[in-house]
Amino acid sequence: MSWYYLLLAAVVEAVYGIAVFHSKGFTLAKPTALAICAAATTTYLLALAMRGIPAGVSFLVWSGIASLGVVTYGVIALDEPLGLARLAMMALIIIGVGGLKLLSPA
Repeated sequence: MSWYYLLLAAVVEAVYGIAVFHSKGFTLAKPTALAICAAATTTYLLALAMRGIPAGVSFLVWSGIASLGVVTYGVIALDEPLGLARLAMMALIIIGVGGLKLLSPA
């Protein structure tokens, strides 16, 4: 169950990052409110995940998946460039997250 909490926490963390971007420095009410709610939710879910997964692994997987989510959003919704080098770095994150999952005792 801890890995499900961790995955959900990472998705909510990506929502947080996207909401912060759209809040324009916390000057817009709706994205700011979403960011605050997402921050509280992702923290709670990460804490639940850390009950069964070591803290270092949890944090690394959480931040890696969330980063991939924000980058993907940037490419799709914000027309950010996606070159071969960027794809390669994203693949390395996926490989690292998968490796940590395979090596995790939980």
